[in-house]
Amino acid sequence: MLKIDIHTHILPPQIPNFKEKFGYGGFTQLHDCPDCAGKDMLDDSGRFFRRVGENAYTPEIRLREYDTHRVHAQVISTVPVMFSYWARPQDGLTVAKFLNDHIADVIAKNPKRFVGLGTLPLQAPELAVKEAERCIKDLGLKGFQIGSHVNSWNLSDKTLFPVYEVCEKLGAAIFVHPWDMMGQEKMSKYWLPWLVGMPAETSLAICSMIFGSVFEKFPKLRVAFAHGGGAFPFTLDRIQHGFEVRPDLCAMDCKVAPKDYLGHFWVDSLVHGPAALKFLKELFGAKRICLGTDYPFPLGELTPGHLIANSGLSLEDQEWMNHRAALEWLGMKKTDF
Repeated sequence: MLKIDIHTHILPPQIPNFKEKFGYGGFTQLHDCPDCAGKDMLDDSGRFFRRVGENAYTPEIRLREYDTHRVHAQVISTVPVMFSYWARPQDGLTVAKFLNDHIADVIAKNPKRFVGLGTLPLQAPELAVKEAERCIKDLGLKGFQIGSHVNSWNLSDKTLFPVYEVCEKLGAAIFVHPWDMMGQEKMSKYWLPWLVGMPAETSLAICSMIFGSVFEKFPKLRVAFAHGGGAFPFTLDRIQHGFEVRPDLCAMDCKVAPKDYLGHFWVDSLVHGPAALKFLKELFGAKRICLGTDYPFPLGELTPGHLIANSGLSLEDQEWMNHRAALEWLGMKKTDF
């Protein structure tokens, strides 16, 4: 059975010194690790952030590992810390172009095994629109990974509507990934930004797009959300109830009930347990769930495809989750692989 993993991250093997180039800090660095097989991600003050293995930046290793797990194709996108939405607009564009060119180069060498999602300087929507056109028309990417918010803007902010409009026009898929998690000042211990903040961020993104009428105004926009939709599936009844009892607060910009949008967007399968995946299937249907692992990071699914294969799902449901839902979201065909 063909398997397409829609949620994998990749880095270039070398990242320019953007602090030196632009004259201010905040940019992630990638340094060789002399005592390990991998590299260290550092902030521009040289402080350690994360260690990544060679599979984070070496396509050949990724392919060998995925052959072992019988997963045929990866949809590759940057690591969210690289979004750089806080940078000056033109500098953000420079970073995005560097990352997008790298992803396009990886795909060009293995076009049957990799599909690319670009990144955009969303802090400057007019620049993001132009880069979106370049990525789809010139680089052959299939869509874009965006953050769960853009600085002070939630995804409902009308400033972002030109980006949604061009993505809908180009037929580009959108993958929403949590980043810059809310409440981090209260989560300094126990890895809580990743365990608590990320699910909340994804729910924030979904609710913002629903209540902000994004799906209503751009009905052909194909959007998928990471981590099974985060906290959204498990709090949907609360969200729906709030919409019904306080429409004055919830239905200000969109009169369509949240539950009516089930089936209008996709989620990945990264929920870590069979009971959660079954619940996700009951809520969204198998046709809106795509295999997603967060490869190559440890909080992801360490054996890609294992959860879908071992959750007691029918072969038809597994087929949808393993590749058919991804093909619809990407706007691709099985013969493309």
